[in-house]
Amino acid sequence: MAKKTRKQAEDDSSEPLRFEEAASELESIIDRLEEGDIPLEESLEAYGRGRALLTRCRSILDAAATEIAEVELDADASDAGEDA
Repeated sequence: MAKKTRKQAEDDSSEPLRFEEAASELESIIDRLEEGDIPLEESLEAYGRGRALLTRCRSILDAAATEIAEVELDADASDAGEDA
């Protein structure tokens, strides 16, 4: 029986990777690619997985930045209301 790759295991689960998990896996892929000791086909697969992880990390960071901006706007609005 073939062993599932991490990507296949993730595809089977309903929970997306947390930022820390995605970033850690991305770092591992980068290290493997920089070493250059993996076959071309595996390198291409790793590159594709790395791009997907990078997209996931950016999405999480964008959502966090939006949430922070909203909190700051709410805080500024509250401060302005108290000053009046």
